[in-house]
Amino acid sequence: MIKNALTLLVFAFTLSGFAQTQGEMNKTASASFQEVDDELNKVYQQILKEYKQDPLFIKNLRKTQRLWIQFRDAELDMKYPAYADHHYGSVQPMCSATYLKSLTQERIDKLKIWLQGIEEGDVCAGSVKMK
Repeated sequence: MIKNALTLLVFAFTLSGFAQTQGEMNKTASASFQEVDDELNKVYQQILKEYKQDPLFIKNLRKTQRLWIQFRDAELDMKYPAYADHHYGSVQPMCSATYLKSLTQERIDKLKIWLQGIEEGDVCAGSVKMK
């Protein structure tokens, strides 16, 4: 019985060491989103460099990236509308950053196709290079 109580006590103290305040969780989520956003910018720059000989593609890439940013922001507004009579609480910054991270990771995955290429023989490859 004492052994079980001691084990539970040690376990409880161990768990409390991992506890974070909401402010800390908000900062962590924001930093996590920033890392993914930085990765997106790197991928974007790599594509610009790799396809620099194709000015029409570059023009269209820039256009779609600007539109994607508008889409991303509109998605966030749709998920968390700024109602005058509703507040999401202290968890809101964490939730927003987590959603932005998810949308940004999806964009990275989509853009990486232009860096990785598509298998030769894909008749619908368009501007994507062949492997």
